[in-house]
Amino acid sequence: MRATRFLLAAMVLGTAIGASQANAQCSGNAGTCNTSNTASVTVGALVKLDMSATTTTLTNPTADDVAAGNVLANDGPSFTVKANRSWTLKIRSQNAANWTYVGSFSGVKPISDLAWSTANNGTFAAITGSDATFASSGSSTNGTAAQAFFKTSWTNDFTSASNAPGTYSLPIVFTLTAP
Repeated sequence: MRATRFLLAAMVLGTAIGASQANAQCSGNAGTCNTSNTASVTVGALVKLDMSATTTTLTNPTADDVAAGNVLANDGPSFTVKANRSWTLKIRSQNAANWTYVGSFSGVKPISDLAWSTANNGTFAAITGSDATFASSGSSTNGTAAQAFFKTSWTNDFTSASNAPGTYSLPIVFTLTAP
């Protein structure tokens, strides 16, 4: 029984080796022999997003800023977009409603107090928890530049929870896709 199994295994192995060798063989009567092999690769939608910094330090409001209800402007990160087809860069807050607060005074600042634009003197839109188009192109690119600009609004009310002492942070998500 053991010898039969060994013989059967040897026959299967020999057949498999013979079959693969037969596929690669070529014979010709004129002194040449040509075989063909097709190399194939699939390239999907490729995107690359470089961001200048992972944090943006916003200007701390002064007592005069709060008293006047000022809006303070800051430069955000800059981006380089690379894509092998049309692309879209989206922006949204990771937080649904409020900034993340760390402190002892129950600070609550709505995410809409941060506005963004792609131009320093451009039109600013309040950030939301939903994707908004930040930049896009209908063609491929080897390095399109984009820049974020932020404006933070301060309520002219010293008793407002959005002006409570503490540290406020807001994670901003930038998503590059090539649909």
